[in-house]
Amino acid sequence: MQSSQQYIDLFRQSASLIDRHSAPAMNALRAAAFDDFVRLGFPTTKEERYKYTDVASLFAPDYGLNLGRIDIPVNPYDAFRCDVPNLSTSLFFVVNDVFCSRFLPKASLPEGVLVGSLCEAAVRYPSLVERCYGHLASSGEDGITALNTMLAQDGLLVYVPKGVQVERPVQVVNILRADVDLMVNRRVLIVVEEDAAIKLLFCDHAADDRRFLTTQVTEAFVGERASLDLYCLEETHAKNTRLSNLYIRQEASSHVCHNAITLMGGTTRNRTDLVFCGENASCDMGGCVVADHTQHVDNNVLIDHRVGRCSSNVLYKYVLDHEATGAFAGRVLVRPEAQQTTSVERNQNICATRQARMYTQPMLEIYADDVKCSHGSTVGQIDEAALFYMQQRGISRQEAQLLLKFAFVGEVIDTMKLEPLQDRLHHLVEKRFRGELGRCEGCRLCK
Repeated sequence: MQSSQQYIDLFRQSASLIDRHSAPAMNALRAAAFDDFVRLGFPTTKEERYKYTDVASLFAPDYGLNLGRIDIPVNPYDAFRCDVPNLSTSLFFVVNDVFCSRFLPKASLPEGVLVGSLCEAAVRYPSLVERCYGHLASSGEDGITALNTMLAQDGLLVYVPKGVQVERPVQVVNILRADVDLMVNRRVLIVVEEDAAIKLLFCDHAADDRRFLTTQVTEAFVGERASLDLYCLEETHAKNTRLSNLYIRQEASSHVCHNAITLMGGTTRNRTDLVFCGENASCDMGGCVVADHTQHVDNNVLIDHRVGRCSSNVLYKYVLDHEATGAFAGRVLVRPEAQQTTSVERNQNICATRQARMYTQPMLEIYADDVKCSHGSTVGQIDEAALFYMQQRGISRQEAQLLLKFAFVGEVIDTMKLEPLQDRLHHLVEKRFRGELGRCEGCRLCK
């Protein structure tokens, strides 16, 4: 209760300041979100979806908040060059929760496509934001979403109008930048209308050796026959805490491909809720986690089959070293109306040491009788027989372990549709296993 009380007091003291530096569409939900947070507080480990992460302890330290929107000077091109060789992207930057309008890509987006500040879009296009913002992410059901809704002042809007196919992938680099320990509350709204398509690559980085706490709530609306590819890559540092709630709604015949890659961080907690609202929709969801030392990564997934003839495919893989802790809970809910559902859920994990811990809980909840659904999980160590076989052929034990780990997580990376991104991630994962990913390539601030 003490952790939540400081944020309750903060909002009571600063509500007018928060409103003044945001937009009416975002401000309209704050009072209700505050009431929800007072009622809910932070989730506890007694709640099923938070049993593996003590959220309240993460918010207990004092963090600064930039409620007055003080400009934090940074040239993102000097900070990070997150280039993916052979992949031409439209590159955008977000510093903390502020969209960098001064550093826009030279190539223009297709007509009608919007990528920019959510706060500014809420002023320029109020009807678009008002009909979507807060409609998937309910503050009445989750304390983290309630906290984010009452404190978030800005973030990112991605809008693709009806029938528009965005051929060039859009890359968004989220940079954490501060001279003090900082809490960031970022909001992301993605709207892909019917018959439209877009590929998004989100990269998270920390530019300073400070403690950062980030809450991010993302709402993604995918219209009929629309397509959304969403790739999320986290490369921060051990002082970083990241809590991300992603809500996706799919209409008929739509497709979503979502991959979450955690390579570097401190504590990471990803919640993903996806609901099928139209028949013949499909989703492919993957996750890859490489964690060591005392890193903690918790992925919690809910796929809600509300209508029939939809398919979901889930694959998450973890490699845990030293005293790292991993958790995966995946629930596939098939409602009575969701006949002819197809669903596969897999979670496979390697604990490279006896001190590493993995908690896994794949779940199927089926109320329909005409379905094809399966789920399973494995937790084990590196195969000693395979190590012995490779050593007999002149490969050192250390190199053999690296090769086996690399091949293990490669299955997730190879499901991605962008081949240049696959190649880049294979390179980064190999560097991570070799202990060479302590800082981002091209980062001038950290050198």
